This record gives sequence, C-alpha cells and structure tokens, in this order.
Amino acid sequence: MERSGADPTGMPTSIRKVVVASFIGTTIEWYDYFIFATAAALFFPKVFFPDFGATTGTILAYTTFAVGFGARPLGGLIFGHYGDRVGRKTMLVVTLLIMGTATFLVGVLPGYDAIGVLAPILLVLLRIFQGIGLGGEWGGAVLMAVEHSPDEQRGLNGSWPQMGVPAGLVLGTGVFAAVGAISGDAPWAWRVPFLLSVILIAVGLFVRLSIYESPAFSRVQESGTEARMPIVDVLRTYPKNVLLGVGSRIGIDAGFYIFAVYTLTHITENLGLAQGVGLTAITIAALIEIFTIPAFASLSDRVGRRPLLIGGAALMGVWTFVLFALLNTKSTVLIVIAIVVGLSIGHAAVYGPQGSFYAELFGTRVRYSGASFSYQISGIFGGALAPIIAASLYPAGGTTLISVYVAALCALSILCYFLAEETFKKDIYEEEPEERRLIAEQRG
Repeated sequence: MERSGADPTGMPTSIRKVVVASFIGTTIEWYDYFIFATAAALFFPKVFFPDFGATTGTILAYTTFAVGFGARPLGGLIFGHYGDRVGRKTMLVVTLLIMGTATFLVGVLPGYDAIGVLAPILLVLLRIFQGIGLGGEWGGAVLMAVEHSPDEQRGLNGSWPQMGVPAGLVLGTGVFAAVGAISGDAPWAWRVPFLLSVILIAVGLFVRLSIYESPAFSRVQESGTEARMPIVDVLRTYPKNVLLGVGSRIGIDAGFYIFAVYTLTHITENLGLAQGVGLTAITIAALIEIFTIPAFASLSDRVGRRPLLIGGAALMGVWTFVLFALLNTKSTVLIVIAIVVGLSIGHAAVYGPQGSFYAELFGTRVRYSGASFSYQISGIFGGALAPIIAASLYPAGGTTLISVYVAALCALSILCYFLAEETFKKDIYEEEPEERRLIAEQRG
C-alpha cells in the first residue's frame, strides 16, 4: 500500500520518489556538515588557529564546529514557521541552497596566515549559515517522508532521511580519505571536499524540485487551519512532548559525535596513529549503518518505537567504556570493531525510529516547528558540546571521565524515552483537544 500526495494537476506522487528525494537531499546536507567536522578535527587547528597549542587549537576548532549547533534551532524556528505556514517542499529547496553556498565558501576561505583573525571570524559566520540550513532541513525531510507514508510503514519511511547521516558521513570521510591518498600532505587538499559540494547540491535540487507537497499539509491548507504562530501553538499544546523531545536526544547526539568526531582526535593526537585509521573505521561503520538504520526502523513499525529507543540509548551509554578500551589497544581491527558497534548498532537502533518518533509527537498544523525545534535544541546540549567537553576532560581524567560523561547523558535519554508515550500506532491526522480549541479561536 502507498500513500500518495498529489500535484496541482491531481497526479500522484509515489512514496518511493519522496523517500529517495529525502534521502538524497539529507545525504548532501550531512555531507556538507560532516566534512566541516572532519576538517575541524584534522585540519582547522593548523589552518585557522596556528598560534595556539595543540589542545587549545583543537578546542577552538571544535568550538567553530559547535557554533553550527547553536544556529540549528534558529533554522528550525525560521523554516519550521514557514514550513507550517507555506509548506514543506519550498523550505527543503531553500535550506539546500543555504547549506551548499556556505560549504563552498568555506572551501575558498583564506587561512589565518593570509588574513589573520578575519579567517576564523568568517569561518564561524559560514558555520552559522550551515547550522541554519541544516536546522530547517531535517524536519522538512522527515515530515515529507512520514506524511506521505501508510501508517504501518511510517517508521521505515521516516528513516530514509535518517540514513542521510551515515551516507553523508561515508561520502565525507571517503572523499577526505581519497583526496589524502592522492595529494598526500598538500596544504590545499582539505579544501577539495568543500568545493565538490557544488556538484552534489545541483543533483539534490534537481531531485527535490520533482516532488510535491505532503498530503497532510495539503489537507491543512485546504481547510484553512494553518497555525498563525506555529511555535507558540507548539509550546501551548505540546509542552511535555517538547521537553521529552529535547531531553531524549541529548545523550544520543553526544554519543554519536564522540564516536564519529572525537575519536578522530583521540586516535591521531592522543594515540599517535595515522589519520587513515580513524577515517577508515568511521567509514566502515557508517556504511553498515546505512542498512541497520532502516532495519531497526522497520522493526519499530512492529514492536513500537520505545523498546528500540531505550535499548539503543542503553547500549550507547555502556559501549562508550568499551569503545575507548578498544581504541587504546591501537589495534586497527579492534578500533574498527569499537566504532562499528557504537554507530551501526547502538546509534542506529535509536536513530532509525527517531524520525517517525519526533513527527508523531506533534499535530500536522505545528509538526514542522515542533519536531525541528525539539530536535535542534537538543543538539546544543548534546553534539555541540560533546567534542569540546571530551577534549577538555581528557587531560583531567582520561577516557574514563569522557565515558562517564556520555553514559550520564544517555541515562537522561533513557528516562525521557521511558516517560514518553508510545507513538507508532498514533493517528497523525487526529488533532489534540487543545489544538482543536486553538483552531476554533483562530476561526473566531
């Protein structure tokens, strides 16, 4: 069974076309985002902060990376507002253009040696635009997939945008590895992945312009019940879901960026191994996760979202201790196993059903704003701070202190998932009583 949207002429839009468009678009967005993370871990300390020591330069580079997380809630608010007022599709095109332009400009940005302090300032500004673009992107991509889906496949179809994360990670680390193998230590090599994003953006725009608006939002438009101030209605109607949405993701996001970003610093700076060891391990893990994310998401359509969300969060919290123990052996095989389990099993078990879970927490009129705001706010306290805190904790207490930090945040995620309602059988078209009251007030 397929749920189909309709274009202005009444022609159906296949769910397959929608999920493929969501996957390609989010893959490109996350490619842009992750190449910044990789460059921040491996190159930015020397290019933009050369006058600082190794630890301070790394922390400053990670801080520029964290700035993007601070901008993501702003993107969620802006594009969530217009996504709930104007529509999902238009916002997805705009966010892709913003992200692509900012990424390309990072690739041509002169370093500290050329323009001094202006270089890191401009780097931060471009990172802010990246964050705004991604903050608006995620919610729209997930909603397009979920709102076109038959009820019994919302988890699976909602996982296609989630698959864009490991796909973007594979693409980003793969390009860095390939460029490094070809160019060696050439000072310009790190710029190539950023410049190549222009090609990917063109492909993404072509695909996204070929799909139509979601049927759920079209129904709201036809009834004339669009929210006037979506974020205000979200906070009035769904305060508990907003809090649980924010709290539940903090540990998951922190764990992911420890596994996928900080491990690069630990492997190269603390263990003295080659960059290729970490990049290869993360690439293998992300490749596997492209398949495990939809597998766990599909399972959530049968057993519910909460069992997988809770189980995955628990595994991530416990596995962090094992992760560093295996990394510290300096064995390439054990390093690969450590990162593969953390990302392709622990993280995938949560991230697979997470897209549909957030979409199901909110009603159609405010779903873009509610899902985007909750999801992106959590990133500030989770992924944004995780590499910075890890780099700061290591000199004080080594990897054990970092593991305790991640485990504590994962415990918070488990608590929030435990308190949340099960959503996999929810009618996403049904309005909450408070929401019906707001619609009545709006109609006067």
